[in-house]
Amino acid sequence: MPGVDDGSRSVHQSLGVLEELQRQGLTHVCLTPHVFASKAGDGVPEMHDRAFEALAPHVPYGIKLLRGAEVMMDKPLPNVVAERRDLTINRTRYILIEFPRLVTAQTVAQAIAGVTGIGLIPLVAHPERYSCCTPTLVSRWKAAGAVMQVDATTLFMPRTRGERARALVADGLADILAADNHGDERSVAIAFEALKDQHGFMQGELLVTRNPKAIISDGHVEPVPPLAVKVSLLERLRTLFEREGS
Repeated sequence: MPGVDDGSRSVHQSLGVLEELQRQGLTHVCLTPHVFASKAGDGVPEMHDRAFEALAPHVPYGIKLLRGAEVMMDKPLPNVVAERRDLTINRTRYILIEFPRLVTAQTVAQAIAGVTGIGLIPLVAHPERYSCCTPTLVSRWKAAGAVMQVDATTLFMPRTRGERARALVADGLADILAADNHGDERSVAIAFEALKDQHGFMQGELLVTRNPKAIISDGHVEPVPPLAVKVSLLERLRTLFEREGS
C-alpha cells in the first residue's frame, strides 16, 4: 500500500513490486497495512482508502488486489469488526492479527479466544517472531481455532526465528506462507521453489496456493503434511539466488 506506514513509499514503487510478482507467477496480492485493535472500531483509516484508490487503476494485468489489515492486538476486537468485515481478509471471516515480539503465550491464547468469540478466524501473522512460540504452543493455538501464517523469507534465516519457522513447517503447523513485502523484493515464489527442492511440492502448493485461495474465498484451510528437511533451506535459497542472477 503506497505511502502507508512501513510499506511502499509510492505508487511507482508498488507497481515495480507488482510487476515482479506477476513475473514470478503470482495472481493475487492482499494489502495488509497496520491497524491497532484499539482503533479497529473506527473502521478502515481514510489514508488507506486514498492509497488504494491511487494504486488500483495502475495494477498490472493478471494481478488482482485484495484488501485487509494487519491488526496489532493491543486490545480485544469489538464486535463491530466482525459485523462490518472491512478489516478482514477480502471481507471474509479471516482477520490477520499480530503481537509485540515479547508477547506471552497466555496473551496470544486470550486474543485468539476473543477473535473466535466474535465469529472471526484469527490468522496469526509471523508466529515465528514471538519468543514464546513453540510447536507445542502453536498446536494449542490452532486447536483453539487459529490459522498460522509464516513469513516465507524467515524460513531462510539461519537461527532463532528461522529455526522456529522451519520447526512449524517440519511439524505441519504452518497453514500459509506470506511475502511480508514492504515495497521490496520479498516474495513467496523463492520459498515455493526451495520447498519443491526439498521434495515438498505438495506442502508448497498448500502453503502458497490452495490454502491462501481458501482464505480469500472464506473457505477452510487444509492440513499441511509435515516436511522433513534433509538439506539446509538456507543453502537452497543461496543456490536459487545464484540461478536467478545467472
